[in-house]
This record gives sequence, C-alpha cells and structure tokens, in this order.
Amino acid sequence: MEPFKTLTSLAMPLDRANVDTDQIIPKQFLKRIERTGYGDFLFFDWRQTPDGTPVADFVLNDARYKGAQILIAGKNFGCGSSREHAAWALSDFGFRVVIAPTFADIFFSNAGKNGIVLARLTEQEVDILLENARKNPNYQLTVSLEAQTVTDCRGFSAKFEIDPFRKFCLLEGLDDIGLTLRHAAELDKFEAKHDDAIWLKAKISEAV
Repeated sequence: MEPFKTLTSLAMPLDRANVDTDQIIPKQFLKRIERTGYGDFLFFDWRQTPDGTPVADFVLNDARYKGAQILIAGKNFGCGSSREHAAWALSDFGFRVVIAPTFADIFFSNAGKNGIVLARLTEQEVDILLENARKNPNYQLTVSLEAQTVTDCRGFSAKFEIDPFRKFCLLEGLDDIGLTLRHAAELDKFEAKHDDAIWLKAKISEAV
C-alpha cells in the first residue's frame, strides 16, 4: 500500500445514505481474478442506463469532480455483502478517502487494508461538506491522518477518530502481507529451527 500522511484534493459529493457494496461494484464484475481494473465499474448501475447511456446528473459523470480523491457520502456507507471488491473499485478509481457519518463494519475493515482512509464525522459536519462540494467550484479538502483532521480553506475543521493500529498501518503503507514481511527474519529463524527439529526427530527414529 502507498503510505498515507496528508492529502489535499477535490472533494466529490455523493449525497446518498446506505450505499451498499452491490452498488459500489455490482455482482457481475466479481468474476474477475485481478485486483485491478475495477474502477471502470464503480457505481456501474448508477453511472449509466441499461442501454449504456451515461447518466448526466450522476456525480461520477460530472466533469466538475474529475480527479477527486475524496468522496463524501451519507451514513452507513458500504453496507450489504462483505465483498472486498468494493474497496478495490474505490481505490482503483482513485479515491483515497471516504468521509461519512458511519460505515458498515466489514467494509471499514476491507477499506483500511487497501489503503483507504475512512473518516467518520457527524451528520451535521458531513451535511456541511456535501453542501460546500455541491455549491463551490473546485472545492477541496485537506485530510491529515497524522492530526486526524478534515479541513478546508473556508474555515471548516473537524476531527475524526481512528484505531491506533489502523492508523499506524495506513501511515506506514502496510497491508497484511507487509505486516508479515516486517518479521521475515524471525520467521526464517523459526522455520530453520522447525526444519532442524524435524530432521533430528527423523534421525532418532532411524536409530531406534
């Protein structure tokens, strides 16, 4: 994972509550074996009509928000099934931060393991950000993981809580594999001792 310290980016408003993982990445795309390329299918059924015509008023199709790396959404974001593909799709599209009042638990875990910072703010704070992002062209937010703050140039400032272990992993850019590899030397020593023990046991059995 890419380490996350501080990000200043255009913010995209998705003023919807209970956004479920089947909308984030529809089930027909789960057959792919790669972890990349899912960004093309993010919110697929909301971005276009059944005949493939882009939905002009859907926020991902709005040129004003092109390149946004921060997504602002309603409560209970990421509910539904436990598919990790939802986090892959958001990350592949370019989102590094999602701000919402609440997140579904499994999605919250999956997102953190894929380098996405999830910032829980109050509903009132999220409403302010959604309104600002809708009304102000090129509206940008700064998210500092180190300070655990969300700020803008208009005077908005809010803090969010995050588990210390998750914060450490995001700051260092460590997923589960990266965490394991930090102990590679100790693991090698254990494996060597384990192999020696098996060899010795085999020799004793032969002698007997």
